[in-house]
Amino acid sequence: MSGSRWGAGFSAVTRFVGEIEAAAAGRSQLRPGYVLAGDEIFLHDRCRAAVIKAFVPADLRDFCLSDLDLGSTTIFEVLDCAQTPSLMAPFQVIFVRNVRQLYTRGAKKDEFAALDRYFRSPNPQALLLFVADFLRIPSDSRRMEMDDRNRYERLTETLGEHCGMVELARVGEEDAMRWAVSTAQVSDIRMEPDAARELVDALGADMMLVASELEKLLLYATGRGRITLGDVETMVLGAKQRSLFELTDAISAHDRVRALALLHGLLNSSDAGEDAAIGHLYMLARTFRQMLVILEKNVRDSRAIWQALWQGFRIPPFAADDLIRQARRYKSRRDLTRALRLIARVDLELRSSPPDKRLVLERLVYELASEPRPAAPLWPSAQLSFESLPG
Repeated sequence: MSGSRWGAGFSAVTRFVGEIEAAAAGRSQLRPGYVLAGDEIFLHDRCRAAVIKAFVPADLRDFCLSDLDLGSTTIFEVLDCAQTPSLMAPFQVIFVRNVRQLYTRGAKKDEFAALDRYFRSPNPQALLLFVADFLRIPSDSRRMEMDDRNRYERLTETLGEHCGMVELARVGEEDAMRWAVSTAQVSDIRMEPDAARELVDALGADMMLVASELEKLLLYATGRGRITLGDVETMVLGAKQRSLFELTDAISAHDRVRALALLHGLLNSSDAGEDAAIGHLYMLARTFRQMLVILEKNVRDSRAIWQALWQGFRIPPFAADDLIRQARRYKSRRDLTRALRLIARVDLELRSSPPDKRLVLERLVYELASEPRPAAPLWPSAQLSFESLPG
């Protein structure tokens, strides 16, 4: 991975891993400490894994690897641990978490003076890694928020005076896609570009989720040698939900042609074919119920949606604004309850094993995407007869 090809986060990790490997092989001198700055957990885990592989033998892990938290341990105790040679291991690796504690209220003059003294004469058999995950570094550092920029500058002025700074910037969508494709190639599996884009888009470029779902896709694709867009839509829940929200968007806009085309796409992308009809219907019913709650509680922005929808009934973050917009297309509660009644009727029909489940779903989507018919007005004589009924 070259720095020109990859974004800031991956490039920083590549440089860090290169330094660690070179030091472990004796080709260069190891720095006494590093600051892992940023909240991108995926990149942090790659850094941690590289350090452990280089300096922590499996049989000595309990003796040479420490995870200390400044919320319960003082920096003086951390430095004492680093200065004290281990009787059981030749080298010590110390991860220091909750670094924010060094920058809370108070001057912390004694703490920073102790750090300065230690790094002037560090223990060459110890490596300190400060995990500064209390700031967010976007993939484009020019867009860093002012508070995070101030925190980062404070880090560089203090710990950065003695330690290497590793910027764990958020992974951008293009980098996430390239990573997915190249990771699949390592397993001799070709990931189609559309599949990589759908995977990343559906999971909001959350690299921990992308890595987890890619692992499942690689197992699924074993023996076939490739991952297609249909595989992602079949295997990744976020992609299924995204396709479904596109369907409800067409339905709420009364775009019958697009709605039917999206339904066909959902059915064709599923290995179960029309046998997946019950699952699609369940997700459709759930989405319309969510829209009913949004409409009844007059939710107008994504911040309020988490209060309106309870735990277990919430939607993925990428869909919040879209679902609010869709719900507000319905003028009244009656329109949404009509949709739910139609879905309930089709649910009964599907469970009675009709000859063509696809046709049943097509009819449902056509009806849902059609403008509700206004109730026929009653003739005056009929109104009189109703008024004359007892009770």
